[in-house]
Amino acid sequence: MRLLVVLILFSSLSFLVYGIAYFTNPKMKSEFVRFGLSKFGTLTAVLEIVGALGLLIGLLYDSILLLSSGGLALLMFLGVIVRLKIKDGLWASSPALFYFGLNLYIFIETLKIFLN
Repeated sequence: MRLLVVLILFSSLSFLVYGIAYFTNPKMKSEFVRFGLSKFGTLTAVLEIVGALGLLIGLLYDSILLLSSGGLALLMFLGVIVRLKIKDGLWASSPALFYFGLNLYIFIETLKIFLN
């Protein structure tokens, strides 16, 4: 259980940083232009911030943790798809792949707790 909490805190902090960086770092916005998704940049950043806060609130409420981790896993799965579509290499795709796996793990572990 302790490992799960550490992973939740790590993921939450990461998504807070990534989400806020979109609004403060022009390079983050330019990445969405490169992806061909400039109109979805703000939405993605907001979803990352909301998901991160949901992970923290989810430490108290399993249903919110389930929703937040599942949502972030889906967001990162779509990120992996975008990276494949624009033919980014494995190195450039690895953060999205890592955070997809991390949040999928959190989702599955929370689902086990939720169903018990």
